[in-house]
Amino acid sequence: MRIARFTNGSDPRYALVEGEPGQEELVVITGDPIYTPVQPTGERVRLDDDGVRLLAPVIPRSKIVGVGRNYAAHAAEHGNEVPTQPLLFLKPNTSVIGPDDPIVLPDWTEHVEHEAELAVVIGKVTKDVSPEHALQYVFGYTVANDVTARDIQRSDAQWTRAKGFDTSCPIGPWLVPGLAVDDLAVTARVNGEARQDGRTSQMVFDVAYLVSYVSEVFTLLPGDVILTGTPAGVGRLEHRDVVEVEVEDIGVLRNPVLRRTP
Repeated sequence: MRIARFTNGSDPRYALVEGEPGQEELVVITGDPIYTPVQPTGERVRLDDDGVRLLAPVIPRSKIVGVGRNYAAHAAEHGNEVPTQPLLFLKPNTSVIGPDDPIVLPDWTEHVEHEAELAVVIGKVTKDVSPEHALQYVFGYTVANDVTARDIQRSDAQWTRAKGFDTSCPIGPWLVPGLAVDDLAVTARVNGEARQDGRTSQMVFDVAYLVSYVSEVFTLLPGDVILTGTPAGVGRLEHRDVVEVEVEDIGVLRNPVLRRTP
């Protein structure tokens, strides 16, 4: 099952996604599926119809929790050691954008990079859950790009500015509940050129452990998102680039890159 959030000129709505790539159809459902059972309304909308636009499949109610250096090869490419415990940071929900929305490069950074990631969407209030039970609290999974101002990450004492700016968290194209995520391909392309190519099996800390660990620090609320880290191969984004992030069995998240001039 795939669940999308979309608009065709009206208020955002949710839908089940049916069909092969390029032939998708949206089966409109009532309410927010994180909170209410999935109930089709009977309305169907083709994804390629004029005016139909996918939105970020979730806007976190309270927070996005990122996990740094959760792939050993990515830690090594920046000369860092692998953490002995998950390295956590926060991104505000104002950083979230959806498919085809532009990543806007701030004028205070000269070096912004893509980071392809599997994203975990929480479905229940979660606090102090064990790894053995952690996946019961997950609603589903989506694709994320943890866009990072690398020069600012290196210059600041903490990562808030480097990772939390507006448009720094593209999410999409939809949510997939009940997915086995132990060994999925995580890739990134810029202007069609392959940049990142890893697998979730290379994570230092797996999804169940991350949900458990984060729940010991923060109470996780329905709709909160955990970014699980990025494989090696992160690279620079420039004005007019198009970046595509893909997670196997979920889909492709595409965003153009812009640098606005004063």
